[in-house]
Amino acid sequence: MKRSRAHAAVLLAALAAVACGGGAPPEEKPPGDLVFASQEAVLEQRAEKDAVLKTDADSPIPEEMRASFTALEYYPYDPALRFTAKLRRYPDPPPIKIITTMGKERPAVKAGYLEFAREGKRHRLQVYSLRDKDIPPEEWGNLFLPFLDATSGQETYGAGRYLDLDARPDDWYVIDFNLAYHPLCAYGRTIYRCPRTPEENRLPFPVRAGEKGWVDHGSDAAALAATAGAPPETDKKGH
Repeated sequence: MKRSRAHAAVLLAALAAVACGGGAPPEEKPPGDLVFASQEAVLEQRAEKDAVLKTDADSPIPEEMRASFTALEYYPYDPALRFTAKLRRYPDPPPIKIITTMGKERPAVKAGYLEFAREGKRHRLQVYSLRDKDIPPEEWGNLFLPFLDATSGQETYGAGRYLDLDARPDDWYVIDFNLAYHPLCAYGRTIYRCPRTPEENRLPFPVRAGEKGWVDHGSDAAALAATAGAPPETDKKGH
């Protein structure tokens, strides 16, 4: 009987640990100020972006299409595609080159990685800091999280989608795929150079959250989405 009670106590402790965060020690729990954006805030952000895309002189929407443009396509808001994770920094962050849709190289640093669990499986995404002339040094602490998934080149742009992470001193971050957005070169104007997502950041499942599809910019749209073909030379950074 004592053994059975002891065994049951161990099981209960294990279940409690899982319920409180996958067995992570208390110091690994997300801080209280790390919160998800509300659905209302996300929808408001989308509406504001659509208005800018339609009216701004520097909009990536081709000028001849702006009169008929109403809004981008988005996946429905999905609270199940929001996660918290602590950045595991590399002690000596390796400098790398991220290839753009023009085939050019952009210097970057691989800062570390974030891990999250979905449907019982853990997934890892590398996080980068872009370090070229387009990014002022005071912003190098902000992090760039591009990703590919099972929708890339089919339902979403072939070069991937992006998440931006503002620097936090505690290195805890929200991965909210409802905020995933396309690079500017996905929308039709061929004046941008956009970082292609490194293959190491390909997720094996479809991320049906955030921006969906891209503006139809002619008969080559599908091919462009599938291959993220290089547009003409430009100095525009594209994200």
